[in-house]
Amino acid sequence: MISVLEKEITLRYLKTRKKDGFLNIISIFSFIGISLGVAVLIIVMSVMNGFRTELINKIVGFNAHVTVKPYESPISLEQLDNENLKLISEELILSNTGEAIVISKDYTKGLILRGYSSENFLKLDVVKKGNLIGKSNQLSKNSISIGKELSFNLDLGVGDKVSIMSPVGIETIIGSLPRQETFIISSIFDSGLADFDANIAFINLNTLENFFNLKKEKRNLEIYLNKPSNIEEEKNKIQKIFKNEFVYSWADMNGSLFSALKVERNVMFIILSLIIIVAAFNIISGLTILVKNKTRDIAILKSIGVLNKSIVKIFFLVGVIIGTTATFFGIFLGVIFSLYIENLREFLSSTFNISLFPEEIYFLSTMPSEINPTSIFIISLCSIFITIIVSIFPAIKASKLDPVKGLKYE
Repeated sequence: MISVLEKEITLRYLKTRKKDGFLNIISIFSFIGISLGVAVLIIVMSVMNGFRTELINKIVGFNAHVTVKPYESPISLEQLDNENLKLISEELILSNTGEAIVISKDYTKGLILRGYSSENFLKLDVVKKGNLIGKSNQLSKNSISIGKELSFNLDLGVGDKVSIMSPVGIETIIGSLPRQETFIISSIFDSGLADFDANIAFINLNTLENFFNLKKEKRNLEIYLNKPSNIEEEKNKIQKIFKNEFVYSWADMNGSLFSALKVERNVMFIILSLIIIVAAFNIISGLTILVKNKTRDIAILKSIGVLNKSIVKIFFLVGVIIGTTATFFGIFLGVIFSLYIENLREFLSSTFNISLFPEEIYFLSTMPSEINPTSIFIISLCSIFITIIVSIFPAIKASKLDPVKGLKYE
């Protein structure tokens, strides 16, 4: 418990006075340093959490949650009618893929072609969400749907023609020649990820299989889950149904990317925590100077019977109050900046004419931010804990002061 005397003296030492000028400066720098450290940590963690969430949403929205690739035998109707599969899946779509070269004027580029039937094409998230320019219900024999980035690169629009070259050859009198066909662009999609928009296109499933000489028995099964967040658990259930097939999820395809993001987030947390630690050490300096300035006061308190533990509490509370108030102020700053980080980015970009978050590098067109209460709690807990640790030593030093020596020259 804290007595009335301890509270009064603690509050008195926290008040600024003119003669404590240098001490006040150290206290102010301690407060500002801890506040900025906490705020920067919250902002960085929020942006990284937002980036990860947005990236997952974009990837999951564009790709199947789980894909089943047959090895030898095709996927059977018995497997598709499995009750366990129906319980966990929202959509089941058959598809096929191939790699080709797109040719337009003097421009050539490698491209991944995904084949869907017209009916299944309408079930894709990119179509259902309306992120499509052109005829979304048309994926006929000679039509193709390309991404926004690819349309910019090739300077193409809806209705234009584009040539696609297949690696599968056609046998002629003069030898094997690559197969080449012309497609009409029926629509242009925007997945939200520049990498997907530049490298993936959709064509009719039967057309793709003829173009690449693929067998219908080798079609992949794309499974869209009811609960895509429990990806590992659901994938294991699907693997039990398709025991002899290769089953992989969007997490498997992008595992290295998200592992790198996780490592980067943890490293950033450790590095930025050093800002709080450095600022907290100013509290030691401030309390040490305070103890030196209050030598006479401490001696008087001890001479009238104030216990050593009360002296420890007084100086300990001074440090903890500075650190705690700075932490809460830092949380306030961090949350406000995190909420308006995109507005701030736009303002800085337009004012200084610089690109702070280029879409071609970070995949996203806007700077995402997701405030995570758990992260804020951990950051504030670490900050207050550091403050408590650094406040102990000066407080103990104050309690060990000899009252006789303190009053000797008074």
